[in-house]
Amino acid sequence: MTKPVVLITGASGMLGRALTARLASDYTVVGVDVAEPPAGTPLDSVHYLDVTSDMSVREALEAVRAEHGRRLATVVHLAAFYDFSGADSPLYDRVTVKGTRRLLRHLDDFEVHRFVFSSTMLVHAPVRPGQRIDEDSPIEPRWPYPESKVRTEHVIMEHEPAVPCTLLRIAGVYTDWGSQPTLVEQIRRIHEQDFESFFFPGDSEAGQSLVHLDDAVDAIARTVDKRDALKSQPILIGEPDPPAYAELQDRIGELLWGQEWPTIRVPTGMAKAAAWVMDKAPGEDRFIKPFMIELADDHYALDARRAHRLLGWEPRHRLQDELPRIVQKLRDDPARWYRHNGLDAPEDAVAGPRP
Repeated sequence: MTKPVVLITGASGMLGRALTARLASDYTVVGVDVAEPPAGTPLDSVHYLDVTSDMSVREALEAVRAEHGRRLATVVHLAAFYDFSGADSPLYDRVTVKGTRRLLRHLDDFEVHRFVFSSTMLVHAPVRPGQRIDEDSPIEPRWPYPESKVRTEHVIMEHEPAVPCTLLRIAGVYTDWGSQPTLVEQIRRIHEQDFESFFFPGDSEAGQSLVHLDDAVDAIARTVDKRDALKSQPILIGEPDPPAYAELQDRIGELLWGQEWPTIRVPTGMAKAAAWVMDKAPGEDRFIKPFMIELADDHYALDARRAHRLLGWEPRHRLQDELPRIVQKLRDDPARWYRHNGLDAPEDAVAGPRP
């Protein structure tokens, strides 16, 4: 029997590769991307597709139609632009917003049972510690990346003719190696005993929900499986009770150095000025940007009951439980941990610190 066809944009990325592996046994999985997926990625076919180019999108989808027909069980749209510097960029509009509009327009020639968009929980306004965000919480993106996701959600919902869609507002995705930028940076600073690691400009009781890669993939796969039973609506995906910054700081310090890591709260204005000076200073690029200081108080704890009710989904991992595994990989092979997370390892990164 012919398997239903799932088209994944951004198929060569971390999430795309993991999703492909999850779906391969039950679906014909077609990948499109500007980068070729690594060897061994279990795609039934793969095509070059640049969402900023009408010609590229048209040619890729014509090839998909020639190979697999007009019926697509699900399109999982992962391709987007992301710049963690916080700076605005025309690529947010060209890639994320207009690229999605272009993709939808060319998909009008297909029968798409569901369009799944990888959005972010950051489209919502943050809440105070002790509160949770649900899908009806106010929309208030705080920097260009989530702003582009809000605009793209509108493009999808307003597209004519309408296509059944699910907007998965996903928390930051981490893996057994770390991978999520803010988590990795916090671990790195404590590992290197960086001077900045002792200071925090925000509410140390605030935290941000994350979600393990396996759980994020599980949520998307369940959305594909239940594609015909869902309404067009957003669904939040993330661990509901994130550890507070101070709690996470202490735990990382204990795992690396055998003791809690002291954190001194500094005034926001002072921290922002210091970040601006360090960002402009010559030398290596600093992770901490002035815009991040403004977000230091932001708390993102999620009410994931809709995901449980509609998808039968709940996270099987908790960052608090997974953190020892992430830190152990750093201790066992620092050079590999740095390389895996796209960081330049310090010269002495040859053996992990031992409490």
